[in-house]
This record gives sequence, C-alpha cells and structure tokens, in this order.
Amino acid sequence: MNVHEYQAKALLREFGVAVPGGELATTPQEAHAAAARLDAPVVVVKAQVHAGGRGKAGGIKLAKSAEEARDAAEQILGMTLRTKQTGESGKLVRKVYVEAGSEIARELYLAIVLDRAQEKFAIIASTEGGMEIEEVAEESPERIVTVPIDPNHGLQDHQVRQVAFGLGLDASQREQLQGFVAGLFRLFLEKDASLVEINPLVVTAGGDLFALDAKLNFDDNALFRHPDIAALHDPDEEDPRELEAKQIDLAYVGLDGNIGCMVNGAGLAMATLDMIDVCGGSPANFLDAGGGADKEKVKEAFKIILRDPEVKAILVNIFGGIVRCDLIAEGVVAAAGELGLEVPLVVRLQGTNAAEGRKILAESGLDITAAETLAEAGERAVAAARGEA
Repeated sequence: MNVHEYQAKALLREFGVAVPGGELATTPQEAHAAAARLDAPVVVVKAQVHAGGRGKAGGIKLAKSAEEARDAAEQILGMTLRTKQTGESGKLVRKVYVEAGSEIARELYLAIVLDRAQEKFAIIASTEGGMEIEEVAEESPERIVTVPIDPNHGLQDHQVRQVAFGLGLDASQREQLQGFVAGLFRLFLEKDASLVEINPLVVTAGGDLFALDAKLNFDDNALFRHPDIAALHDPDEEDPRELEAKQIDLAYVGLDGNIGCMVNGAGLAMATLDMIDVCGGSPANFLDAGGGADKEKVKEAFKIILRDPEVKAILVNIFGGIVRCDLIAEGVVAAAGELGLEVPLVVRLQGTNAAEGRKILAESGLDITAAETLAEAGERAVAAARGEA
C-alpha cells in the first residue's frame, strides 16, 4: 500500500526524522491560510497523488506569498497530472501540500528496502538526489552506495558511517545522519514497510538534513497489524477495478494489453501472462481467482475484466486442485449467458473434474473455444483477440 507525501512526512516526524513544516489543503483558500501560518519566505505547493515526476508535469509550484500559494493551488487542484508513472490517463489532483521552502545546498538520495535476493534489508544512497534511482543506476552506477543490513543484527553505526562517507557528508552532517537513518529504519521495521525512500534528502545552506520528499510503501499482508497505516489508504488513488476485486477477494492488476485473463493461482496466472506474450499477444490484466472460486465469483471476475474497453478476448485457465473444474465451467457458462458476453472466450480446464467441466462447456451452446495445453490456450486467445478464426 502506498501513501501520500503528506502522510509519509507525518510518519517521519513521528519517528524523529527531520522534515520541513507543511500543511494539507484541499481548496485554494486553505492553501492561502496554510502559507500564511507557515510564514516562510518561500513555500512550495505540491500536488498529492501517488506518482513521481510531479514537478516536471506542473504539479509542484513555488510561491513567495500566501496569495501566490492560493493561485498555485488554484492551478494545481482539479488538474489531471500526467507523468511516466501515471500513463496517459493521468491522475486527478484533489489535494495539495503546502510546505515551507528550504535553502538547498545539495540533493541526495536515501532509501531502505527489502533485498529479497540476499534475504536482508539494504540502505541505498546516492549523491544524485532528485533523479529517479533507476536512471542513476543505468547512467552512473558508481554513484550508488548499497549497504546490506542483516536482520539478525539490525542497523549498526558503522553502516550509517559508510553511507555518510559515500555521500561526502562532513562530521556534523554524519552525526545528523545517524539519527536520521535510525528513525527511518525503526519506521521500516515497526510499520512493516517494504520501501522507505527519501528523494531528495537535502543538505541546506546551514548544513542541516531534511527529507524534502518521501515515499513509503507498506506490506499489504501486514496491515492487519497496523490499523493506523490501513486508515491512510486513499481509494481515489487506486484503479476502481482493483478496489472492486479486493472486496470480493480477487487479486486483480490492470495491464495495458487486450486479452483478459482469469486464472486460479498466482503462479499459473504469471505463466499464463508469459505464454500470451510468447504467442505474440498482450495481457490486459492479472487476475487470480484463488482456490475458492464459485459461480458468483466467476461472474464478478468477468464483469471486472470487461470493464476494460480494450479487452478483445478472454482466456480462462483453470487447474482444478482445491477448486473443481466442473464448478468453474458452470460459473463460466452462467456468467457468459447472464452478461451476454460478446468477446471471444477461450477456456482451458485441467485437473479435478476437468472432463466434466469440458462437457458442460461443450453442451452450453455458447461460442467457447476449448484448449488442452497452456501453449494452445495462449495461441487461441491471441488469434481470437486478432479476430482470426
């Protein structure tokens, strides 16, 4: 789960990490009042959406007075912000964060992540703050410092010093960084975060360290332990199809292809997406119906898939283990009939009661293309999406 910048900074403050003063505003008038209360020579008005690259897209503006802050908020609020991360559809800006400006001497990058490959945590730092870390890794990998942290030993002082020397900080700043990183690491552990990213981490003209921007990601599977974090969820920032899927216990992720997929099991779903790609097609979604799929869930899954106007064919790929293929077949037939399905449908059933399931499909009278193997299913789905027989 992601949170907004203003929410992330409130959490950073809670854990003793230095951030500039700021207030949330949902109207130009609130932005005016917030800027007046901050009483800073310069304030920054920032669009609050779950996406990077806001500045380049016009979602961050400087203001030298409360009136200018109001005008900036008026320009930003209600705009559709388009960045690399939002795609062409963009995101509607519903709120802004008004923050006191800082005299920036240097911009650095600092993050704590989970390194699954090494089964450790890792501090990632770079002197190239303000840039996307992927770009830095590609263009200047020598400017990235990576320090692994053993979960059994926790964060050590010498590891923070290694980061500080890599960033070229002086003695006073190295001391500040100790407390800064300690707070970030404590937040990372105590709140079950999967990413704590500060970009940029700024060194001010006076030599102080501040988190000028913050991105926090949290493990969805641990939210039951953190009702305070779960309460920060903003449904406006999510794909409505993904929200609907969550409500009926379906795992759905929208993609940019034209072949809708309904599969049971995450591994089989990933294999199905790969096979579609191998066959020359492009999946429109990841959808794991899980082991408890029934008629109603299958119908709701079809509804969610069909909300994407780009879907030209649907591939149902079921391996009957916990779930029986005949029950899935009944659900597919019922859903296709009730919804008046107009796009081509390819169905592959294997496993428990697969023969009974295929019989139900064959006797349904519906235009359903059957497939035996995964490769055959992929080929037929791609052909169907292209309008080929």
